[in-house]
Amino acid sequence: MLKIENLHAEIDGKQILNGLTLEVGAGEVHAIMGPNGAGKSTLAYVLGGRPGYEVTQGSVTFNGQDMFDLEPHERAAAGLFLGFQYPVEIPGVSNVQFLREALNSQRKARGEEPLTGGEFLKLAKEKAGLLKLDMDMLKRNVNVGFSGGEKKRAEMVQMGILDPKLAVLDETDSGLDIDALRTVGEGINSIMRAPDKAVLLITHYQRLLDYVQPDKVHILAKGRIVKTGGPELAVELEREGYEAVA
Repeated sequence: MLKIENLHAEIDGKQILNGLTLEVGAGEVHAIMGPNGAGKSTLAYVLGGRPGYEVTQGSVTFNGQDMFDLEPHERAAAGLFLGFQYPVEIPGVSNVQFLREALNSQRKARGEEPLTGGEFLKLAKEKAGLLKLDMDMLKRNVNVGFSGGEKKRAEMVQMGILDPKLAVLDETDSGLDIDALRTVGEGINSIMRAPDKAVLLITHYQRLLDYVQPDKVHILAKGRIVKTGGPELAVELEREGYEAVA
């Protein structure tokens, strides 16, 4: 589903990714772990198409299509979802309004009919229930006044509504307490665990992987994958640290 080959990328002239190669198949969950500055968030931003990140070498294909031929909104319509480490606030725009416009925009790009207001609210209520998020929260402005845990749960509701094929989740566990961590983990499983979907989960810690069991764990250091293993690698990292394992 996702194939990254010899990817090099820089920002403001500083090289961050240095020959990263990675393949994620349909039905798989892959976790990427690594120290600060390793290039984890840069990888997520390059995949999402964030401005300012320049790819200098390598290729990325998503379901056989060259991802760099697509604008960010086209990547989203093709089924890519990027979860942010720090979800932004959008004053003056309600979650319901934002999510309905986003979903119908993607449906239009795929040649599908837009959802009516009633159809959308039914879908939103279903997905909010999975993340234990009150529908009243979705009537509020996007992330304004939300706690860290509420922002992350709201973002997972967004993922459920948009129903992507590939979710790239950048430190989704950041700022979550124990209960919220469990809820978010269960939400990821219920939304993305399917034979035709895949997850690239970027995290510092093993704790989220207790709930979202990965098929593979990769260590990213100095802009490239330096070691790959099973879920036991994350446990080893937690116990020994990056220097000892990588």
